[in-house]
Amino acid sequence: MPLEIVRNDITKMKTGAIVNAANTSLKMGGGVCGAIFHAAGAKELQRACDQIGHCAVGEAVATEAFALEADFIIHTVGPVWQGGSSNEEALLRNCYRNSLELAHRLGCESISFPLISTGIFGYPKEPALRIAMSEIERFLMDHEMHVYVVVFDRQSLGISEKLYDSIAAFIDENEVKALEKKDSRYRRKRASQPILEVQEEEIQVHAMELSLEDILDGMDESFSRRLLRFIDDKAMTDAETYKKANIDKKLFSKIKNSPGYTPKKKTIVAFAVALQLDLHETEELLRTAGYTLSNSHKFDLIVRYFIEREQYNIFEINEALFAFDEALLGS
Repeated sequence: MPLEIVRNDITKMKTGAIVNAANTSLKMGGGVCGAIFHAAGAKELQRACDQIGHCAVGEAVATEAFALEADFIIHTVGPVWQGGSSNEEALLRNCYRNSLELAHRLGCESISFPLISTGIFGYPKEPALRIAMSEIERFLMDHEMHVYVVVFDRQSLGISEKLYDSIAAFIDENEVKALEKKDSRYRRKRASQPILEVQEEEIQVHAMELSLEDILDGMDESFSRRLLRFIDDKAMTDAETYKKANIDKKLFSKIKNSPGYTPKKKTIVAFAVALQLDLHETEELLRTAGYTLSNSHKFDLIVRYFIEREQYNIFEINEALFAFDEALLGS
């Protein structure tokens, strides 16, 4: 997928470029910066940085990656948090924008970012994450590149505790309802079984027949055709749709040109989010590929949480999915 959150050590990323959260003098520091210097080869990297000499806050410069598996290290200097009144947001946005544009000029097909300025520079993680995602999303609307935001763990991500707790409560409530409904059906079945064994068998056969008819009806239109109709209905272009869905261009082309191809459920949900489908429309699109949303699966409930609230930012949804250790939306 074009933008992905991964739990990893950034020095282990095999991307065209990795981004170093540098200081203005481009000297080896602590945290991410120190780890990158050590992994790349501190002496060689420091020598290359000294040749550049300086990088202003918000700007970006590049060196080779030496012992790292990346091709380049892009050094960008994030702002020190001073309460938010010293142009910190604009400077942090510049870090991401300038790093992405530099990677593009260098011919990189992929890039890995840490959450810039959230370490010893003190930028609060939640707004820092919002800035990172919005700048990366803006860049990807006009460029083809795989971008990774690399974190050590869920706590490093920056999703708000309030949102996390709200989603957790929604999941718990619906999982309990699903269990109660299942238990209620079981008890009703057990109570009626001695009297209605024959009738129950007939009902089950009839239900199976109905289900078969429903499935056959649903096969009248393929997933690919229904997706393209939704795109037309929403007056969106193909490129706008697959980019908003965090879908790779090649995968979209395969879906469009191979009517019998069925993508993964998370890919279909990504299209539903990109097209801002409501729950009924989302279920309709899923059914064309043989899927449905269930109250028994955490992934499905998190998706429902956002769609019910008409919150369709796919990267915010992915942040929540990541926080709950679920698969991310996209390809």
